[in-house]
Amino acid sequence: MQISVNFKAICSTFDQPQPLNHFMNVGKELLFFFSALGAFNGLILSLYFFLFTRKKYLSSYFLGALLFALSVRIGKSVFLYFDGTLPKIYLQIGLSACFFIGPFLYCFLKSAVQGLEVMPKSWKWMIASLFLLVLVAGIAYPYENYSWLWNQYFSKIIYLQWLIYVLISSFVMKGILKNLFTKGHQLNAAEIWLLMIYVGNVVIFITFFLSLIRAPFSSYISGSIGFSLILYLIISVLLYRKKTDDLFLLAPNKYSGKKLNDQDAGVLLGKLEKLMNEQTVYRNPDLKIGDLSKGINVTSHQLSQFLNDNLGKNFTTFVNEFRIKEACRIISTDHRLTLESIGYEVGFNAKSTFFAAFKKFTGTTPLNYQQNTLKK
Repeated sequence: MQISVNFKAICSTFDQPQPLNHFMNVGKELLFFFSALGAFNGLILSLYFFLFTRKKYLSSYFLGALLFALSVRIGKSVFLYFDGTLPKIYLQIGLSACFFIGPFLYCFLKSAVQGLEVMPKSWKWMIASLFLLVLVAGIAYPYENYSWLWNQYFSKIIYLQWLIYVLISSFVMKGILKNLFTKGHQLNAAEIWLLMIYVGNVVIFITFFLSLIRAPFSSYISGSIGFSLILYLIISVLLYRKKTDDLFLLAPNKYSGKKLNDQDAGVLLGKLEKLMNEQTVYRNPDLKIGDLSKGINVTSHQLSQFLNDNLGKNFTTFVNEFRIKEACRIISTDHRLTLESIGYEVGFNAKSTFFAAFKKFTGTTPLNYQQNTLKK
């Protein structure tokens, strides 16, 4: 009887599916670890691009912002996949982060491809508007109380916006994509870097979108796995390359290092004249070269070099020409103002400075110029 009982016990042990469940649990834990580690490393890498890069590029800031938004979104997906009881506030934060992925991708690629060093005002308004929209919607319609609204409507709007920015980004990448399929053209390091990040984001979007529409063979966790793989590829590139400055600008320092050709000089001069004439920034007595360079999206050094090398004048001379031109117009058309008040009106902060500059550019004093116009 004892032998029979032992034999049955042994058989029952072999019949139990514990080993299979054990391997399945280990696989799930490894999957969770790999995906969660990717989200955590993404946050760390975003902080690196924000705070610790040796040279500060506008594109590196946007790459940090892009990785931060992706990491928050991926982190939400990972924890929701392995823990369905995740507090609703985390779901709301994760979905809200999706609203910034597309815009940050576009701004990163645009600033890198065009070599922008100053954020355009339109971008500032766009990002501020998105923050305000997410904040107001999140407070007015929290996920915890309006989960049906977020799942049925907000999520679709978010993914549609994401898709639109992915498509717009493809136009930014048009030149690189064309070079990719051009026979005999070898992509440089910056082109490969930007292409890798762009394609990676497209893959992440597609995996999440397929999961959203419940496509066959799609998995909610696949986007997290894809992000982790792409992130480790980015880290590998950064660790492998001793020099990474060339990765963040496709055409760095377009206006530095040498005298501009006639075409580029004409473009830059056109931007300058438009800024001076339409916004009359020269009227500001405290105008600095940095203020002017921000208005045309170049550095102060690049603008100074352009003025010196291509126009043969310094910043003060360039601005004073517009001031004196405007002063001559006012003197000729309005005889009620005093000469001193006209000088202040056009941007000079002292009467003596105005008179000296006026004589330098016109060859005569403001009083003589006024008297001559009155005779006519």
